[in-house]
Amino acid sequence: MRFVETRGNDGTKPLSVTFSEAILNPSASFGGLYVPETLPAFDENFLNAYLRSDYKTLAKAVLRRFEIDIDEATIDAALARYDRFDDPNDPVPLARIEEDCYVCELYHGPTRAFKDMALQPFGHILSALAKRRDEHYLIMAATSGDTGPATLETFKNASNVKVTCLYPDGGTSDVQRLQMVTEDALNLKVIGVKGNFDDTQSTLKSLLSSESFKVKLDEKGIKLSAANSVNFGRIIFQIVYHIHSYLELVRREVIGMGDPVYLTVPSGNFGNALGAYYAKKAGLPVEKILIASNINNILTDWIETGVYDLNGRTLIQTESPAMDILKSSNIERVLYDLFGAERTKALMESLANENRFALQSDELQALQEVFSASYSDDALCENTIAEYVEKGYLMDPHTATCIKAYRTLRENSLPTVIYSTAEWTKFSPTVAKALGEKVEGDLEALMVVEKKTGVRVPEMIRALFNKPIVHTTVVEKEDIEKEMLSFL
Repeated sequence: MRFVETRGNDGTKPLSVTFSEAILNPSASFGGLYVPETLPAFDENFLNAYLRSDYKTLAKAVLRRFEIDIDEATIDAALARYDRFDDPNDPVPLARIEEDCYVCELYHGPTRAFKDMALQPFGHILSALAKRRDEHYLIMAATSGDTGPATLETFKNASNVKVTCLYPDGGTSDVQRLQMVTEDALNLKVIGVKGNFDDTQSTLKSLLSSESFKVKLDEKGIKLSAANSVNFGRIIFQIVYHIHSYLELVRREVIGMGDPVYLTVPSGNFGNALGAYYAKKAGLPVEKILIASNINNILTDWIETGVYDLNGRTLIQTESPAMDILKSSNIERVLYDLFGAERTKALMESLANENRFALQSDELQALQEVFSASYSDDALCENTIAEYVEKGYLMDPHTATCIKAYRTLRENSLPTVIYSTAEWTKFSPTVAKALGEKVEGDLEALMVVEKKTGVRVPEMIRALFNKPIVHTTVVEKEDIEKEMLSFL
């Protein structure tokens, strides 16, 4: 399968590229992104063929349907990373929390967040490609809290790869920050940025497309790639668990094969939702994708009105910080799939030049046939966490935003899968607050919640508080490039 560019071709890049080329060099023409030229079929024939398969077998089948140019041994070794999860036989357990509502828990990997589902195998593949080609890469990552730890974990001590990870100083939870700044592998550099996630992501995308930066790297014999979901190597793995959760409902006889379901996704940069979109477009029986946001509800406004408007908006720091995002990169891939490259280029240029774009009425209708959206504020999320603790289920604040979507957006009483993107331990002060406890910091909050709920804190989280701080750099966003080059 070939990959093409969301904003069309500028005449300097190939008209299409292979999967390996798209993940090694994710910067496309006019600042766009790479997308598959066509989608494979994940229809009933495919679903029936893999109904009794384990997760790794299903994932391999999905990759093979995309006809990616990665050899079988590398794919097998990449998917073997799932053996490091809490339960290798069930890396993404499905928990029932209501009669017709199930939570797909995506956080049972090494950094306790859903980014491990994609970055663990993706990291192995990219490093293997670099080593095979005898090339050296700088992998850049910008994080709102979860991508950073997962990127550092998958690439630490990897051959032919160095990583620079940008995080907004003060814009992550303490646990997320500790997961990054205590990493001690010599090929990793963590940089705090005085700003928010949008600042770090904008800098990353700017450097990816900067010819002068690439020249400076070339002088050092280094090529440039990225671990954010601007890289399709992330997205392809995020399709798999949507298919898996559907098949799990069939296996439990909650639904029959072919019956529709709702998928409810907490959304910031829209990569998780994009995985659901591609699965639906390729044949998975999804009634609709319900998008849940926090008070930074630009996605809700866009899906309800067709207008994506940054004017007059200021990013608000919330108790669900991984969703504190105003510039959601992956909506571009949806725009391309629905409206084509020429229209996507015009819309994204309008966003760049005027801080807004507006869909036409027929375009909005097409968007709303797939998505509905809602948002929750911090108070509602705290109440939701407390409500479900009483019912015997402990969730983090991002997952909590999905409950309102589940309760208010469904037009039919169909089984619903909610995607839980992070373990509660990453946001323990919020959880403790929801349980009526006032605490000073993450460590105390972890112990309080563990005592009140009986849910044990994983050792990998406990250990963070005794590890030395390795990375102390915090810079203005204008100094990020200089700091990266100094590290190299």
